[in-house]
Amino acid sequence: MITGPVLLVAFLGGLLPALLWLVFWQLEDHCDPEPKKLIFFSFIAGMAVVPLVLPFQSVVLKMTDALSLSPIIMLLLWAAIEELFKFGVAWIVILRNRAVDEPIDAIIYMLTVALGFAALENTLFLLGPLASGDTVASLLSGNVRFIGATLLHTLASATVGIALALSFYRSSSVRAKYLTGGLIVAVVLHTLFNFLLLEQGGAGFSVFLFVWIGVVIVLLFFERLKRPARDYC
Repeated sequence: MITGPVLLVAFLGGLLPALLWLVFWQLEDHCDPEPKKLIFFSFIAGMAVVPLVLPFQSVVLKMTDALSLSPIIMLLLWAAIEELFKFGVAWIVILRNRAVDEPIDAIIYMLTVALGFAALENTLFLLGPLASGDTVASLLSGNVRFIGATLLHTLASATVGIALALSFYRSSSVRAKYLTGGLIVAVVLHTLFNFLLLEQGGAGFSVFLFVWIGVVIVLLFFERLKRPARDYC
C-alpha cells in the first residue's frame, strides 16, 4: 500500500543518490561553476520528463505485444524516447540560455537533466517493493540503480553533452551533425545497457563494468574540455 511515509522514503531513496552524483559533477566543474538556480531548474526539468515519456513507452509496449516485435526493438524505442525527451527539455530550458557560454557547460546541464530524470525514475522503481513491505528488495533495487541505472542516464546524456561541447564553436550545420551523432550513440549505449540487464536478469558484472568504463571515458573528455577554463582558476 502506498502511504505518505512509503512515498517519502521512495522519493528520498531516488533523490539522494542522484544528488550525490550531482555534487560529484559539480565539484568537477569547480573552476567556473554554473549558477545554482539554473542547476536547480535543469534538475527539476529532468524530473518533469519522466511522466512525459511514460505514455509513449506504454504505446511502444502495446505495439510490441500486438506486432510481436523483438525485445531489442522495444528497448531501442524506449531508449530513443528517453534520450530525445531528455535532450528536448534541456534544449528548451537551458541550452539556449546565454549562461551556456563555454563548451563544458553543455555537458554539465545535460548531466543535471539526466540526474533529475534518474531521481524520479528511481523513485518509481522503489515504490513497488516498499509498498509491498519488501525492504530487502527495495535496498537491492536502490543499490543496483545507484550503481547502474543512474550512471547509465548520466553516461548517455553526457554523450550528447560532449557532442555539443566538441562542436561548440562550429557552424550550426556542423553542430547539428555532431548532435545527431551524439544522440545516436546515447540511444545505442542506453539500449545495450538495458539489453545486458535483461539478459543477465537485472544484475551482472559485465553490465556495471560497461557503465563504469563509459563514465571513465566521459571523465577524460570532461578533463580535456574544461582545460581552457582551468587555466584561469
